[in-house]
Amino acid sequence: MSDNTISWNDFEKVEMRVGTISRAERFPGAKKPAYKLWIDFGPLGLKKSSAQITTLYEPEELIGSQVIAVTNFPPRQIGPFVSEVLVTGFIRDDGAVVLARPESPVTNGSKLA
Repeated sequence: MSDNTISWNDFEKVEMRVGTISRAERFPGAKKPAYKLWIDFGPLGLKKSSAQITTLYEPEELIGSQVIAVTNFPPRQIGPFVSEVLVTGFIRDDGAVVLARPESPVTNGSKLA
């Protein structure tokens, strides 16, 4: 086992769920360029996230799109904003983040299996 190997029990602790972005705006108070997102996770409610996804996305085009987020991290204070979930994505060679999203619509709050 390498130092990066985790057990199945460790993996089961991470809750990754799908939600729909209902609001997105620029976050001028962040140290690195970011957006403030409000994401509807169905039965889990509306959660906020600060996401460094400004290279490939504009706030208005994010509205209505679904994303996959880690929903069981503790809230994190980022400047004047509290980020409650971690939106997931892939970092390209140029540093831009490509959002991880379902390829077809999924019920908000559904857990990644």
